[in-house]
Amino acid sequence: MEPYKEVRGMNFFSTDKMLLDFLREYDVAFLERNQQHLSDFGLWVGNEVDEEAEYSDRYAEPKLEAFEKYGNKTNHIVFNPRYKKAHAETYARGIIGQAYGENPEPHLISFVMGYLLSHTDISIHCPVTMTGAVAYVLNTLAPEAVKDKYLYELIRMDGKALSGGTWATELHGGSDVGATTTVAKKSGNAFQLTGLKWFTSNADSGLAVATARPDESIYGSKGLGFYLVPSHLDDGSENNYHIRRLKEKIGTRALATGEIDLEGAFAEEIVPPPYGLKAMMEALEYSRIHNTVSASGSHRRAFLEAMAWTRQREAFSHNILQYPMVQDELLKILFYLEASFALSFESARYFDKALADETNRPWLRLATALAKYQTAEWAVQAAKDSMEIIGGNAYTYEFPMSRIMRDVYSLILWEGPANIQAIEVARMCTGKNLTAYDEYRKKITELIQLSASTWKQETEYVNQQMQLIESFVNAMQTDPSAIQLYSRKTMAAMSRTLAAALLLDKAYRAVEHDNNFRMYLVAKGYIDHLQQVTAPGSEALNRKHFKAILFYEPVSRL
Repeated sequence: MEPYKEVRGMNFFSTDKMLLDFLREYDVAFLERNQQHLSDFGLWVGNEVDEEAEYSDRYAEPKLEAFEKYGNKTNHIVFNPRYKKAHAETYARGIIGQAYGENPEPHLISFVMGYLLSHTDISIHCPVTMTGAVAYVLNTLAPEAVKDKYLYELIRMDGKALSGGTWATELHGGSDVGATTTVAKKSGNAFQLTGLKWFTSNADSGLAVATARPDESIYGSKGLGFYLVPSHLDDGSENNYHIRRLKEKIGTRALATGEIDLEGAFAEEIVPPPYGLKAMMEALEYSRIHNTVSASGSHRRAFLEAMAWTRQREAFSHNILQYPMVQDELLKILFYLEASFALSFESARYFDKALADETNRPWLRLATALAKYQTAEWAVQAAKDSMEIIGGNAYTYEFPMSRIMRDVYSLILWEGPANIQAIEVARMCTGKNLTAYDEYRKKITELIQLSASTWKQETEYVNQQMQLIESFVNAMQTDPSAIQLYSRKTMAAMSRTLAAALLLDKAYRAVEHDNNFRMYLVAKGYIDHLQQVTAPGSEALNRKHFKAILFYEPVSRL
């Protein structure tokens, strides 16, 4: 028996029962239109892109040529040909462009493709994320002249698309975008930007958005405008900024992340002060949805690697999949994977709903913040658990889990770390405007109302958590200084509880429509893990239906 069966070679779309079920329920017509395209993409990702990801990570990181041979500054980044080809082909396959044009698909198409792409290469998905964000704000916020000039370059599907960047982080400010010191000086019909952007992922982007301050006397976020910075001017010459160096990172090593000195760089205004921070947050909201589907995609890859190993590996004269401890660990990874997927695609599907109806925007903002935080946390844990199941081989660069483990840590940090998400959640749930929290209570009530009489123990857990969340919210509402103390605890409880309610709702509908109790076992297993239910006998149902849970087979009776 082979000691290891490769996950590489799988079609990540056609083998994903979670995703297929979600798309059938979301919109059967959408699935029918896109099924072949997504299947082709899932197969390409599982083969060519996976090979590229390993090669780029192990052998061919990007290199910066900061100066050309005569000593003049240049911004030339050398990528290996495999990475360049896969990156360009991702756009040619429509990961951004399909949501635009005469017959656009919902933006969900981009989020689904990003989820699939993250099974193998977050170093490509990161630029895709920012390209989508830049295209979105150009399409919705930019003056018509700016939109007409630049948008097509991001959404074209002929293999020549430019990629995007979001330049917000500065050395002194970190996540505090309102502390931006970059200056925007009016120059004719455009602006010149001067300052240092400290952490610019996809430093080779063709079009980046940046916050800057046209009037230095106006401090804080009110003084910020929002600008588009092309890498090259109309005459083909490089814009006036300089990539100082590329960051050396523990993960996403194929991705060029740099420090950029803006030296009077040409820029087009997208929105003036005081709307610059709001515009950047619009871009980041789009990126955060990609971040959360990326976490779910990486989580599923960790699960698949652990599964492939256990199905082939023998130890002490037995296949290790027979051992109860191994079964418990696999189920744990799977339960949290299903919860992660539920959270991330709740956020993804509401993006298009909010575009169609603004009343959905408070829920989109809250669901995205909760999902961005929790799915990244779970992805890191899943990578750790998978590595432990596989053992020492997973710790080597010859096996993919080393790359997956290192890459998923980026998802905790990108688009705002946990404390930033927590403060945003607290602001949405306290103060004068409690719309988002009202939506949360309403959503939880709707999700569990059908299952309340059937699965009392699980719904009681949700109700108990709602009481805890209510106490946190009341404490922060009564005393704003308590926000720093309780906001992260509140966010963690809200995200875990939302996932539980989503799984219970899905479980109830599966039983009603198909007499299939598998999703109930998943929901119960997830909630039992949250409650740390470990008493002898509590594992009986999981043991009885282990194969069905693991391989997505129907369970007609408990």
